[in-house]
Amino acid sequence: MGWGDLGVYGEPSRETPNLDRMAAQGMLFPNFYTASPLCSPSRAALLTGRLPIRNGFYTTNAQARNAYTPQEVVGGIPDTELLLPALLKRAGYVSKIVGKWHLGHRPQFHPLKHGFDEWFGSPNCHFGPYDNKARPNIPVYRDWEMVGRFYEEFPINPKTGEANLTQIYLQEALIFIKKQQAAQRPFFLYWAIDATHAPVYASRPFLGTSQRGRYGDAVREIDDSVGKILDLLQDLKMTENTFVFFTSDNGAALISAPRQGGSNGPFLCGKQTTFEGGMREPAIVWWPGRIPAGQVSHQLGSIMDLFTTSLSLAGLELPSDRVIDGLDLLPAMLQGRLMDRPIFYYRGNTLMAVTLGQYKAHFWTWTNSWEEFRQGIDFCPGQNVSGVTTHTQEEHTKLPLIFHLGRDPGERYPLSFASTEYLSALRRITPVVQQHQEALVPGQPQLNVCNQAVMNWAPPGCEKLGKCLTPPESVPEKCSWPH
Repeated sequence: MGWGDLGVYGEPSRETPNLDRMAAQGMLFPNFYTASPLCSPSRAALLTGRLPIRNGFYTTNAQARNAYTPQEVVGGIPDTELLLPALLKRAGYVSKIVGKWHLGHRPQFHPLKHGFDEWFGSPNCHFGPYDNKARPNIPVYRDWEMVGRFYEEFPINPKTGEANLTQIYLQEALIFIKKQQAAQRPFFLYWAIDATHAPVYASRPFLGTSQRGRYGDAVREIDDSVGKILDLLQDLKMTENTFVFFTSDNGAALISAPRQGGSNGPFLCGKQTTFEGGMREPAIVWWPGRIPAGQVSHQLGSIMDLFTTSLSLAGLELPSDRVIDGLDLLPAMLQGRLMDRPIFYYRGNTLMAVTLGQYKAHFWTWTNSWEEFRQGIDFCPGQNVSGVTTHTQEEHTKLPLIFHLGRDPGERYPLSFASTEYLSALRRITPVVQQHQEALVPGQPQLNVCNQAVMNWAPPGCEKLGKCLTPPESVPEKCSWPH
């Protein structure tokens, strides 16, 4: 979902009354960012409070290559990472994930092995349908039990876009909330719906109701569902001790536009890029009685801050044995404080850009390759900015492109290298980046795409390797590497 998809952010059809009401009753963050322009790494960042480069959700297969977890990638969230639900358990919280996990599909990466008590959803997105022979459809789980597959037991009509998944996910959320309230247990609900991810879907009552086509239908159903969750909290008189945050994992996928793509408002490009359209997200916090209504915070926020803020709300200390990138946003929410902090824009293993205050410096620019672009794959349709939206990876590490996002949110007019403003901004940004890079210890990359022949190869007496390996040291002793 994109920054520009909600009425409160200026979407002209005004088809999100519940999310707009959530903002009117709470606080809006217009400067809120994800940690990656792609689903999987951003979700890992949310649940660990750490940049993907630290928690392993990146690839070293190619510089700046985005990576996610389809069936072919056998990595996932490492056991060494501490996830939010595992930490909240120390304060007696019961945790449930509803919807898309996307942090690995093999048994060791299961949500219930990483702190969640309940799960209804899928390890991956609703890609497909597949032929179920060479490639099966994606499974859906209730806790440890597989209860069906997308397009089969959980149908999605590829022609009409009809699917009841959002309604199923909504009921899972409502039932969980009621159960925890009845038992007087503190809870963490991670409601990770995916209807706005192509192939876009909505249930029959919402299909054809939006001025924005099928994508708008999906947004309207999500909006309606959020409204029902907030209404339940009010009916159960739980609002004063329930903190609710709404955001997205990455910007709208303009590659799916116009029929299945959203809006990133005034920002450049979209999902898969580290321009503002790929990384800046809608963000609303709702906590009646604690956060005054109708507030706007200009704090630079990150999806990783939800980890740190949640631990603060639960009265828990941050882990002391690792770098945590998220800030506690409670001072910004409750006291109106603004904290100076950088936003790092990573794409794969590469630091592409950084924002500090109003200034954003690009050290690398890249949309997608010429080869993809010539095939009709375009991450920035209709948004060609000369020297900025490049189809080759352009390095600017010695002389970064710098934009003032307040005056130029669309990143169209880089500051003149010779200007006093450019030099002043560069003097502020340079030491921040140097300090970050000198102290950075990357995690073990989890999302490298494997050579299928290597993955499936097994000598006599050995099981298939089943994971990406770097010869020779990580090959099991009894197996020899196939040259």
